[in-house]
Amino acid sequence: MAGVEASVRDLINGDRDCAEQALVQMDLRRKVDLLIGEWKAAGGGGVLPDVRDRARFRLVKTAGNPERARTRR
Repeated sequence: MAGVEASVRDLINGDRDCAEQALVQMDLRRKVDLLIGEWKAAGGGGVLPDVRDRARFRLVKTAGNPERARTRR
């Protein structure tokens, strides 16, 4: 989804038509909203991780495994 958002932003910044990409972006957002609704209906009540949480988890995993840290560079 981040790639679609970036392409819409690039099209807007270049003063070009972004209607098609914007529709794709809205469709993806509807699908995410539907998935979250299904998750909540199935009893999901925890806090969903956001991008900052994922970055923190990645740093913790890499810091805990020196071998992995070397291979990522």
